[in-house]
Amino acid sequence: MSAIAATLKPRKAPIQERSATTVATLHAAAIQVLIKDGLDRCTTTRVAERAGMSVGSLYQYYPNRDALLAAVLEKHLDAVADAVERACHDLEGMPLASLASGLVIGFLRVKLGDPEGSKALYGVAEGRGGGDLAAKMQARIVAAMSALLASAPDARFDDPVMTSAVAFSALAGPVRLLLKGEAPAGFQDDLQDQLIRLLTAYLQSYSVGRGTGR
Repeated sequence: MSAIAATLKPRKAPIQERSATTVATLHAAAIQVLIKDGLDRCTTTRVAERAGMSVGSLYQYYPNRDALLAAVLEKHLDAVADAVERACHDLEGMPLASLASGLVIGFLRVKLGDPEGSKALYGVAEGRGGGDLAAKMQARIVAAMSALLASAPDARFDDPVMTSAVAFSALAGPVRLLLKGEAPAGFQDDLQDQLIRLLTAYLQSYSVGRGTGR
């Protein structure tokens, strides 16, 4: 993470189950306050009240509001990467059409499973290590997708890392548009089908005996 991240580090990591539960409660409360009141009114006092604990308990784990929000954002992005990595593991060795649909479904499930929470976290990223955390997430996803593409029985990828990076960008762009509130009405209704079509066509251009994959 960048140099400013020193001010965003938690005071301590939750080791015991009770501490982990407390931190999870604080994270959930922070997202709820963000959704209800917005970033400007998301204070440590409001989060602690929402979590049903004292603000002193919050400060045992996080030195300030931004450290808490950075931790919430990191947890969210880690969950996205975890979901895609699991999907890639489950899809290993399958044909391209199955890879495309499985990747899209796995990615959308974690990004849109809590759309209000995901939307609220977009406003958190700036100035709280969001760029570094997003880059870390993308690197994990591209690595997992590259290994998956290499396992496809009906394609050959000369540069699976490049192909994976382009494929991931194709998935992330429309979702970002939706969560930032910039998509047209009804955009989400057909998003999964459209992304499956897009990714399937792109990956199948590398099918054995076709296109640049010959």
